[in-house]
Amino acid sequence: MSAPEWTSPEHVRRYLRRADEYPRRLEGEGVLLDHVPRGAPRVLDLGTGDGRLLALLQADRPAMVGVGLDFSPLMLGAARERFAGDERVQLVEHDLTEPLPALGRFDAVVSSMAIHHLEHARKRSLYAEIFDLLEPGGTFANFEHVASPSHRLHLAFYAAIDEPLEHEDPSDRLLDVESQLAWLREIGFVDVDCYWKWLETALLIGVRPDR
Repeated sequence: MSAPEWTSPEHVRRYLRRADEYPRRLEGEGVLLDHVPRGAPRVLDLGTGDGRLLALLQADRPAMVGVGLDFSPLMLGAARERFAGDERVQLVEHDLTEPLPALGRFDAVVSSMAIHHLEHARKRSLYAEIFDLLEPGGTFANFEHVASPSHRLHLAFYAAIDEPLEHEDPSDRLLDVESQLAWLREIGFVDVDCYWKWLETALLIGVRPDR
């Protein structure tokens, strides 16, 4: 993934310090938790970072086995500290610009603030790969940074998160919600919708049909 800032200790530390502070993030992630089935035995987290989302999912899913992928050794180091001694979690270094590795099938695939770093063509091909590795009835839930429909709303988002526009991540490749929902439907997902949205953060969900 072309995002060298995520290999910078200063950038990673700054992100992790603020991870829980972004407005409405816990609200949106709470909706994600509500839509990942409690009985899902295997969950894949794409762009797991320090393992924050996997840990939230584990809180009321003690039998869940999680696999977390990330390309940043610094982020994976933080995740390994978080899950030290926890055999239910496997962490894999992988760049999402490349096809997903062979890790078996999953009952749910989740992601939080990661896929928007990919070029648009790769986003779509990744969604197709996710569909292929989901078990029938499996859920894909993507809590994501998306494009605003106008520059004014883009500025409003940065004001709302108390960040100057010059702090905009140069690796962001933001895309509107409607385009991504259309892709998910074309690939074959059902029950596709934007289940939650606040300015440039949105939760996109699709389900692989039972048969």
